[in-house]
Amino acid sequence: MDTSRPSETTDQERRRFLGMVMMGSAAAGATSLLPSQLTAAPASDAIRPFRIDVPEEALIDLRQRLAATRWPERETVVDETQGVQLAAMQEIARYWGTEYDWHKAAAKLNTLPQFVTEIDGLDIHFIHVRSKHENALPLIVTHGWPGSVIEQLKIIDPLTNPTAHSASASDAFHLVLPSLPGFGFSGKPIATGWGPERTARAWVELMKRLGYAQFVAQGGDLGAGVCTAMGRLAPAALLGIHTNLPGTIPPDIAKALAVGDAPPSTLSADEKRAYEELAVLFAKRRAYARMMATRPQTLYGLSDSPVGLAAWVLDHGDGYGQPAAAIMSAVLGRTINGHPAYDLTRDEVLDDSPSIG
Repeated sequence: MDTSRPSETTDQERRRFLGMVMMGSAAAGATSLLPSQLTAAPASDAIRPFRIDVPEEALIDLRQRLAATRWPERETVVDETQGVQLAAMQEIARYWGTEYDWHKAAAKLNTLPQFVTEIDGLDIHFIHVRSKHENALPLIVTHGWPGSVIEQLKIIDPLTNPTAHSASASDAFHLVLPSLPGFGFSGKPIATGWGPERTARAWVELMKRLGYAQFVAQGGDLGAGVCTAMGRLAPAALLGIHTNLPGTIPPDIAKALAVGDAPPSTLSADEKRAYEELAVLFAKRRAYARMMATRPQTLYGLSDSPVGLAAWVLDHGDGYGQPAAAIMSAVLGRTINGHPAYDLTRDEVLDDSPSIG
C-alpha cells in the first residue's frame, strides 16, 4: 500500500485540532455484523479489500426476533431508576423492526476504503482514509465499548480534509479506524488474551504494515486503554497519544472507593466532589461490567434477544444520566434530563447496534 512519510515537525495547531474534533466523537452501541468468512483468515499479512454484505436473511431474522419479544412487566417506579423503561424499549423495538433501514448504513460504510488483514492470528477490519495533503500526520483512532467505527464516521472528513472545515492543510491526518478484536467486522477471538496490551501491539503492527514510519494514536473508553497501552509500549514510531478517558485515580483512592469508604479528609472540595461521583459509579453503575468481566458466557440473552442487548447497551449503568442521556434523547426523539442529542440521530444509534448478524 502506497504511503508517504509525514513531516517530522508536528505543529501545536494540528494537535489542538485533534483534541477538539476527537472529543466530539459520539458514543452509541457496538456493531457486530461479522461475516462468517472472516472467522478463518488466510495465514498472510496481506491487506485485503473489504465490503459489507449482510445477508437479507439476517435482517429478516432480526425483525422476526424484535416482533417476537416477550416483554416483562412495567417497571414499578415512575422514572428510570430501575433501568430502561418498558415504554421506551417498546417504541425503540417498533421503529427498529418496521421503519429502520440497515442498508443505508451499509451503503455509507461501503463508500469508504475498508480493509481486513490478519494480525497475530486474527482478522482485523479497518477503515483507511488518506488525506490529499502530502504532509498529513498518520493517526489511528480506537473506539470503545459499546462502540464501533460507525461512531467515528463524522470525524473522517474534518481530519482528512481540514481545509474544507475552516482549518489549514497543516491540520491534516491520514486516518486509520480499526475495529477492536471481537467487534464489528473484525474476527472473534477463540481464546482469552486479547486485552489492551495485545491489541496495542496489533495496532503498532497495523500501522507498520500500512507503511507509516511515524504516527499518533487516540482512543476513548476501551479504546483509551488500548491507546494508553500503546504509550506504555512506546514504539519508536509512536509520536504521542491522546485519550478522553484517562485512568488517573490514585491506587489508595481506588481502593477506598472499591470498599465503599468515606472520602479521605485530605481531599480538596473539588476532589471530594469527584470522589462522591465515583462512589456512585462504583456502587450503582458497575454491575454490568462486573458481570461481563467475571461471567460473560452466562449472558446468552444478549446474543439471542435484540431487545435484551439493546436495553443492556443503552443503559449499562448510566440510566438516563451522562453519558447515556444524549443517546436516549436521540432514540426517543426528545431531550432527556437536559441533555439534548445534538446531531446524533436515532438511526445512527441503531446503525451502531450489535444485534444484526
